[in-house]
Formats: sequence, structure tokens, C-alpha cells
Amino acid sequence: MKKHYFLILLCVFTLLTNCSGGDDAPAVTENTNTAVKTGKLTGKVMSKNGTKPIGGASVFTFDDKYKIYYTTSDSEGNFTLDAPAGNRTIYIQTGNGTNFRTEISAVVKDNETVALDANQTKLNQVAKIAYVKGTYDKIEDIIQILGYTATEITNNDLANMTTISQYDIIFLNCGSRSSTTNPALYTAIDANLAIFVANGGSIYASDWDVAYLVGGTTNTNNCALPGGFVPDSKLCSKNIGSSGNVAATVNNAGLTSALGFNTLNLDYDLGAWQKIINYDPAYWEVLVKETSSNDALMIRTNHFAATGIPVTPIGNAANTTFVTVCVTLPGNIQISLSVPQAVVPFLVALGATVGPCSGASNSGYIYYTTFHNHASGNIGNAGVILQYVILNL
Repeated sequence: MKKHYFLILLCVFTLLTNCSGGDDAPAVTENTNTAVKTGKLTGKVMSKNGTKPIGGASVFTFDDKYKIYYTTSDSEGNFTLDAPAGNRTIYIQTGNGTNFRTEISAVVKDNETVALDANQTKLNQVAKIAYVKGTYDKIEDIIQILGYTATEITNNDLANMTTISQYDIIFLNCGSRSSTTNPALYTAIDANLAIFVANGGSIYASDWDVAYLVGGTTNTNNCALPGGFVPDSKLCSKNIGSSGNVAATVNNAGLTSALGFNTLNLDYDLGAWQKIINYDPAYWEVLVKETSSNDALMIRTNHFAATGIPVTPIGNAANTTFVTVCVTLPGNIQISLSVPQAVVPFLVALGATVGPCSGASNSGYIYYTTFHNHASGNIGNAGVILQYVILNL
């Protein structure tokens, strides 16, 4: 018992000695961290020709320790970015930044607001874009209205992997997969589109051109038709939609913010259109739906993957020094961005991951709209949605 009592006294004496503030006591280090000085940058994101405001664009920069400062443009293209003071590179991007992006050198002034010149904030085209001419649609006109360029290709070109691999995006206008096309081409086209998307290329198809995805030679009337490259279990569409106006709801928060509205009327101006009968909700994201029935009208996925697909360089991927990363913002919000390769290790050290935040790691996007994409006619607010599609593939 005495031994235990002696040990207790020794411990108490040791504690008192360490707390006495003697010469051997550890020094208290003063916190020398100071708040980062910041200013504001304002501007308006516009299309390349300066005619169309771009909503939903990512605007961001980094401080000296690679902390991200991020905002998005509103439906009129306007943004205000809080940024660290000093010489900064400002990045403006749509989608994940692989196809459309702009870099700006700017001096951010402490506690001041600097307005960026409109010529600086135009969104540049990085991607090489192709389109297949359709019977009913002209997505190429909308691309041109924005000030961007696209090259016309044919079904013969789609059957040639060497030809299509030079592009990043391919637009398939309604009616371009025609029954008059040589049926022998479809097997090669379907295989090539699978390779294209699996290696990061993106495609957009409208209405009857769902046949490129799920099979058939033109408009489809049955599920599980021969051909296509998207598994039959993932999507079924039938040519049973009736003409007329359909009240629609935008089902994606990012798209709603970019557009500035979440309801619209879609004019189905032909006698029949491809109605989505069923789809795999784990594979497809619904961007626009019919208000009354909740039927999907516009869907997208970047979950495409298949076994035995050869690794093939697509578009500008082999030439770029930018890398797609997933960054987590405050509030546990994850965003996919393209950043210079040199900064990737620093961002990874702060918790970012290489690759997109969701979807298959190498997959490009597939967008499908049941409605049309011609620049003239009664497509109404669908025109603004299609601008978003172009910029976010």
C-alpha cells in the first residue's frame, strides 16, 4: 500500500513540475496563419461569337496551395468569383471541361472587384465535332449559331473507325440512320460507336436516331431489335408518340440553373415520334420529363462499358495536357473538371480523384432526346436546351 502511495505522489509532483512554466517546458507556438486576401472577379460567359450567353458554366481558380475557388454562371452568363489576390489563371468550362474551355490570366486585387473584358470570357471550342446530316433535323445550324464549327460526315464514315476517332463529339440528326443506307454498314457502325464512346467520345442522337443506340434501320417499333450498341436491357423506345405540344419539366438542377426555367412546352411537329417505353434508371439520368406522366423525354449516360473494347485514342485526348478530376466542394458537392496535368498531384493530395465523379472512368456521354433539334420551326425553349446539350457533351 505504501508503494502505491509513493507512486501517486511522484506522479502528482511530475505533473506540477511540467505545468510550472520552467525553462524546460515546451514553448507555446503562436498561430501565424493569416486569412487569405481575396477579391472578386465579375464577367459574362458568352459563346465564341459573342452572341449567346452561356449558363451553367464552371468558373474557378486556385490559390497558392491549390485550394479551389469556384462558382457558376447564371442563365444570362453572369458570374461573380471570389478569388485569392494575386496573379491567377481563371478557368471557364462547360461539362467536365474536355470539349469547351477557356483560360484567362487575371490580377485579383485584395478587397476589390475587377470586371473581366467580354472578349476574355468567350467559351472556346476544344473538341473536334462531327455531324451526320438528317432528314428532319439540323443540329449543325445551332452549333453554327453559337459560333462553333462541325464537320459533316456520313454513315460510310461512321463505318470507318480511323475517320471517326479523330472527333470528340458526333451529332446524329433524326433520320440519318435510314433504311436506304447499305445494311452491311450497320454492323461496323454499331461496333465503332461502342469503341468511340467507351474510349471517351460523346454522341447525341435525336428521335428516330435512337436506332443507332438500340438497333434497327430507322424508327423502331419494337424493343430488343437487332443491332445498336447500348444493351437492350438499358433502353426501349417505340415510334408511338403523338404529334402536338407536350408540357415538360426539367428534371436536373444544373440544367435548370443554366436555363433559368424548369417548365416548358415541347412541340412534337411530326406525325409520330420515338417514345421511351422503359429505361434503366441506374444507367440513364433523366434531364427532361413529361409533366403529367413523368415519362422520360431527354436522357443521358456516361456509364457505357463493354468487354473486349480495344483501347483507341479519341479526338484531342492524345494531344491535351488537361486531365479530368473530381473535386469535392464545401457541402460535399462533387464536380468534374479539366485541369492542367501539372496541378493534378497537388489536387489529389487535397482529396481530389482522377477521373469523373460518376459514370464509367473512360466513358463519354450519350445524350438522347425524343424531340427535335432543328434551329428553325416550333421547338421553342428546346433550342436553349439543345445549346446546353452541345456545350455539355
